[in-house]
Amino acid sequence: MPESRRSFLKTVGACTMAGSPSFTSQPASSARLRGVFPVGQTPYDSSGKLDLEGLAEEVRFCQRGGVHGFIWPQIASGWSYLSEKERLEGAEAILAAGKGGKTAIVIGIQSTDIGAVARYAKHAEKLGANALICLPPPGISDEKALLEFYQQVGRFSELPLFMQTQGEMSVELVVRAFETIPTLRYVKDEAGEPLVRIAELRRRSRDELAVFSGRGVRTMIREIELGFAGHCPYTGLADLYAQVFELFHGGRAREAFDMFGRILAFNSMASESGHTLLVARGVFKPGTKSREPSSAARKLAQETTPEVVRRLLEKYLKPFLRA
Repeated sequence: MPESRRSFLKTVGACTMAGSPSFTSQPASSARLRGVFPVGQTPYDSSGKLDLEGLAEEVRFCQRGGVHGFIWPQIASGWSYLSEKERLEGAEAILAAGKGGKTAIVIGIQSTDIGAVARYAKHAEKLGANALICLPPPGISDEKALLEFYQQVGRFSELPLFMQTQGEMSVELVVRAFETIPTLRYVKDEAGEPLVRIAELRRRSRDELAVFSGRGVRTMIREIELGFAGHCPYTGLADLYAQVFELFHGGRAREAFDMFGRILAFNSMASESGHTLLVARGVFKPGTKSREPSSAARKLAQETTPEVVRRLLEKYLKPFLRA
């Protein structure tokens, strides 16, 4: 047995023996989350300090735009660059901003430390999160180990749980997790070919497992046609994505198609993945930074200034912006 898997299973087993509660007989909540759930981006000020007010404003932006949910922190949030203290404080700021609103808040609880996963889950539950989401542990591909991990995570909280898939995580693994973890009612599927996998996921779960999309939501119309329950884009145009969802499910598929075309056209001129769009829309402060190393795409996005993005928004999207 590889040492990484041996250590991982030993840690999970120790947590199980430490007196975690057994599975409940029913899911924590019968209210099904659906719609557009952007993954929040993480703002830092010029000194590199986490901007808690910026995080809170991201939630308020989604509330103003009629966005159905908000997720933080995940891959697009740069979760691995955050300390535990920052993650707890960030969750507190987000949940405080979302309190009383219609935008559901989903908190990411993944960590390389199973003890930290438990702390994040219990903290989010105590503060009133609507659900939890968890990426698989880095470096673990053995599906027996992954199933044991998610089964353990499911014991940490009564909140509904999203499983996030990556790499080669199989449909069989997702279905087995769904069958054995009462709180696991959602999957954000980014493994293999999600557009192909959804039919089997829906069939084998009797359509009780809600499948959400990721990967920038570049195929949203097809996703809706195939029965995805939700979609997780970046935050900057989340109000437009929400309108696509509402139009299509309101019987106005052609209008939804046209609205999604506007999003794709905007992305051919400016990126929605960086902080620039959120600065241009008044969500993040000017000068907001990221801790992640700049990729080629991010460098290209940085060359498009907030002023340029504002002009594009004014010229092409102003009548459709709700936030």
